[in-house]
Amino acid sequence: MTIDEKDLLNSILNSLSHIDFIKPEDFPNIDLYMDQVTTFMDTQLSACKRHAEDKVLTKTMINNYAKNNLLPPPIKKKYSKEHMLALIFIYYFKNILSIGDIQAILNPITDKYFASGSDFDLEDIYSEIFRLEEAGIYNMQKDLTRKYQTSLQTFTDLPKEDQAELQRFAFICMLCFDVYMKKQLIEHMIDGRVPAMGNPENASDKNKKPDS
Repeated sequence: MTIDEKDLLNSILNSLSHIDFIKPEDFPNIDLYMDQVTTFMDTQLSACKRHAEDKVLTKTMINNYAKNNLLPPPIKKKYSKEHMLALIFIYYFKNILSIGDIQAILNPITDKYFASGSDFDLEDIYSEIFRLEEAGIYNMQKDLTRKYQTSLQTFTDLPKEDQAELQRFAFICMLCFDVYMKKQLIEHMIDGRVPAMGNPENASDKNKKPDS
């Protein structure tokens, strides 16, 4: 292992505190050609790459997103700020969701808010989501710390050399189960198997039986 077990948690927490987000104000206010879009994304999200040679976004990816109706077509081969905002959502979704599920989530948003010309648009949505995700880092660090400490309580009756390997495995399993359950929830929401979100009082009113 390249990271000592004692330093594993600190390394993870430190990486979370330095995770790359593209701030709303960092997006260029001019339309870009495809090469400029891929360069911008690769530069801004370089810390998210697993390997240095990995590409955050390629021309083939962008073309495929357009073919699958995930991304509105460019105007005269140029991509607007809203195109790049949509690409960011796709970038994060594609790691855990299928193309069909991304369509189900994203298309209603882009259909209504992409280049809407109204006072509320895709940039406003991205800004609000960015605020939520940035604020969620602290809670994620606490949750990871709790899971890590729990994993250290497992396999304590085994020899030390076995403990380290199996405790790391336990920690990975806990993280995977967390991702699996959240993915299940997302899919249930997409499929309409989870009640619509909204005012709990309104929801309870709807469940009341009408007066006889």
